[in-house]
Amino acid sequence: MKILVIGASQGTGALSVRAALAKGHVVSAFSRTPAKLDVTHAALTKIAGDFHDAASVSRAVAGHDAVIISASPTSLRAIKDKPDYFSRGTKHCIDAMKEHGVRRLVVLTAHGVGDSERVASWFQRKLLIGGLLKGFFRDHEVQERMTRESGLDFVIARPTRLTNGAAKGKYVRTDEVVSVPGSISRADVADFLVEACESPKWVGKAVHLGG
Repeated sequence: MKILVIGASQGTGALSVRAALAKGHVVSAFSRTPAKLDVTHAALTKIAGDFHDAASVSRAVAGHDAVIISASPTSLRAIKDKPDYFSRGTKHCIDAMKEHGVRRLVVLTAHGVGDSERVASWFQRKLLIGGLLKGFFRDHEVQERMTRESGLDFVIARPTRLTNGAAKGKYVRTDEVVSVPGSISRADVADFLVEACESPKWVGKAVHLGG
């Protein structure tokens, strides 16, 4: 497959690039600063672009089979400056995918968004969803709604707290709204994001991840 990873310079996005290459896919890594991605591979193309610029997103999307959106602001200040950070870029991506006939969309949000809030921990509900990260969760809800209404073959990934630990290779993944382990490595999330591009199993579902 030809997979476009949006938000690929670091974190889960960079690990998704590595995971996709390891599985034999052709990968395009899209970010503001693609040089930060310390990966060199014959099947990798690095693309400089802005998640919030419709034209650059459209150019990047063309010619791919699947798109992973893992873009995220790097600070709390960023979500205050751009309260529609996730949803604005996702709209550009959805529009571009429809324009270019790309069907599979995989979107990284968070456990606690939407109906999964009711199974989140007390700490997450009170201090994060309703407090420090309120803006993030509010816009993730808009992002998920747009994704569901897009008409594309979408998968929404909702991981619990992300860690920088090594991939375990075994983790909980379920589309049922239930409690899952309270953390998961970014490497395992990246593994799932690539799986979601490949498999029809999770299409049309929000999948809760914990490891």
